[in-house]
Amino acid sequence: MSIIEDLKFQYKIGGIANKMIYWNVGIFLVSIPLFYQFKLGVFDYPNWLAISSEPNVVYTKPWTLLTYAFFHFGFMHLFFNMMVLNFSSRLFLTFFTQKQYLGLYLLSAIFAGLCFVGTFYLLHQTSFMVGASAAIMALLVATTTYQPLMEIRLLLIGNVKLWHITAVLLILDLLQIQVDNTGGHIAHLSGAFFGFIFIKFLQNRIDLSNIVSFLIDFFTNMFNKKKSTPFKKVHVNPKKPATKKQSTIVVKDKTQQQIDEILDKISQSGYDSLTTEEKEFLFKAGK
Repeated sequence: MSIIEDLKFQYKIGGIANKMIYWNVGIFLVSIPLFYQFKLGVFDYPNWLAISSEPNVVYTKPWTLLTYAFFHFGFMHLFFNMMVLNFSSRLFLTFFTQKQYLGLYLLSAIFAGLCFVGTFYLLHQTSFMVGASAAIMALLVATTTYQPLMEIRLLLIGNVKLWHITAVLLILDLLQIQVDNTGGHIAHLSGAFFGFIFIKFLQNRIDLSNIVSFLIDFFTNMFNKKKSTPFKKVHVNPKKPATKKQSTIVVKDKTQQQIDEILDKISQSGYDSLTTEEKEFLFKAGK
């Protein structure tokens, strides 16, 4: 099996987390020849893919609230995000379904994008953003909110509580929010907050992921629905009551059979060749 065939097989049998990693990596590889500026050594994403901090741009291109969460600025950005995504996904799917995973991923990306736009608008700053970090933080914080005391074994450290790992990441975001990548840290914290809210709603029997499931089912059914054909009036003649057809096979009785034999004898040898009994039989049958 070739590498490509093996990747296809892994994608086919893998769950939603595996597919999400494939999508992020695949989109990054496709974006290199399209948007990477080799002379400058940076990606130059258009404003119809990256999310802009300008509300007017987002208003005219609302899909960027989702597309930005599948693009990355570089290999290291992608690598660390996919490492944490794999870690967070395994934890989240231990307790929740794949539908809830997809719903949280997409909804948290939209929520974090709106927070990014709103914050930069209030700060009177202009920027743009890409990356899956907000959705990843939402998965991690959601799991931490549900099972904060879950023990995780870390290399060279040993067993630690899940909330310890999450707390360190959130503190790092808070400390660096005014130092570097302000928009990214705002998105991280916004995604984390949405993950917390997601679980609190779920504990009150309100599953926010149903919004995404409903929309996916709606559009899937809409595109799969067959085109309706114009109504054509068809005149159908009423069926006549079925009548039994008489058999075309006529079974001869013994008398008719004997008469035929006598007639055959006459045609071959003449009337005089008949016996007295045959003549009397033929005479009686002719009456």
